[in-house]
Amino acid sequence: MNSATLLRMQPLRAAAFRQPALRQSVLRQARPFHNTRAMFRVKEEEQSAHTITQRIRSLKKIPPELLPLGVVIAFALFAATFAMGRKLFTDKTLRLHKNPPKEH
Repeated sequence: MNSATLLRMQPLRAAAFRQPALRQSVLRQARPFHNTRAMFRVKEEEQSAHTITQRIRSLKKIPPELLPLGVVIAFALFAATFAMGRKLFTDKTLRLHKNPPKEH
């Protein structure tokens, strides 16, 4: 028999052997995976950012201490992009194509 059938038969077995019926707390402990779905529910936010204005309003939740860090990171990304683009477009020593095969 599987465990679910055995758990369902416990009150019947207790009555058959004239044992006191199992309390509800014991039954709950015997079935630990009974209500696991409720534990994994994700709480929905009250207001998701659906429009641009709502997203802009959600920026107010960013702590002010992180703003200088964001400015520094944005500047670093811009400078890296600019430097790489300039290098790719102005450096004539870069090999952009495969060398033609050499003939013996």
